[in-house]
Amino acid sequence: MSAPLKETAAVPAQRSAGKTPLRPGDSRTEGVTLNVFSHGFLALWALLIVLPLLWLVLSSFKTDAQIGGSAFGWPETWSLDVFSRAWDKGIGDYFLNTVIVLVFSVPLTMLFGSMAAYVLARYRFWGNRLLYYFFVAGAMFPVFLALVPLFFMVKRLDMLNTYQGLILVYVAYSMPFTVFFMHAFFRTLPTAVYEASILDGASHTRTFFQVMLPMAKPGLLSVGIFNTLGQWNQFILPTVLMQPQSGDDPERYVLTQGLIQLQQQQGYASDLPVLFAGVTIAMIPMLVVYLSFQRQVQAGLTSATLK
Repeated sequence: MSAPLKETAAVPAQRSAGKTPLRPGDSRTEGVTLNVFSHGFLALWALLIVLPLLWLVLSSFKTDAQIGGSAFGWPETWSLDVFSRAWDKGIGDYFLNTVIVLVFSVPLTMLFGSMAAYVLARYRFWGNRLLYYFFVAGAMFPVFLALVPLFFMVKRLDMLNTYQGLILVYVAYSMPFTVFFMHAFFRTLPTAVYEASILDGASHTRTFFQVMLPMAKPGLLSVGIFNTLGQWNQFILPTVLMQPQSGDDPERYVLTQGLIQLQQQQGYASDLPVLFAGVTIAMIPMLVVYLSFQRQVQAGLTSATLK
């Protein structure tokens, strides 16, 4: 009887002294392997994104000779002169035009998109699902197929090369994704709060703006960041709609157009640091916006699934 007692007493001692070794095929082994693989893949993906951006910023501080001699070397001098030259060559005007368009297009997209998503998510009426699928289908429709009729429609409204024309097109372009995203978010909000506000005598409009919309703030912030990024980097729509129609029309190019214009203006007199500085100026605001609100974006993306 003494030997079995010693063996059984030794088992807890081994367990308390150290963890049970992982064996091949064990679920914990598979979890560790998957964790290492996923973290390694994310680290590689981060390098593929960060290194080109770092190279771009460093190249804006170099001269043409330094870029041609050693593309991956460090700049010999750190001067902001090239950024002022890029700004004076038109980047400042293109930056201002982009800001003017987005100041109006993003809030209007959020307002109209959230209103449409709220009605489709909270009210039942004939054609509700048809309308919802109509918006969702708009997200799958390639914008290239609509360029020609869109051009003539905006031209008939006499809005070519105008801020208001591009703003309206941006709003329509971003509505499908906004409605799709906010529709799912509004459906997760508690119905009891809505019913309580109605019983208290609040109108449907007041309930939406003062009760339901503040509750959807995480989702609004997330989809607002995505719309800002998408509209800031949009190229094909302003290229078609923001072209001067005559010699007297002003150039209202946005940043994406302006960078192409800056490259074409150089001709054979290459000035790569100015071009790199222009791209850096166009990139920094979006990096600042995303890094500043990344926690809110993650909260907005996950809150709908956690409720």
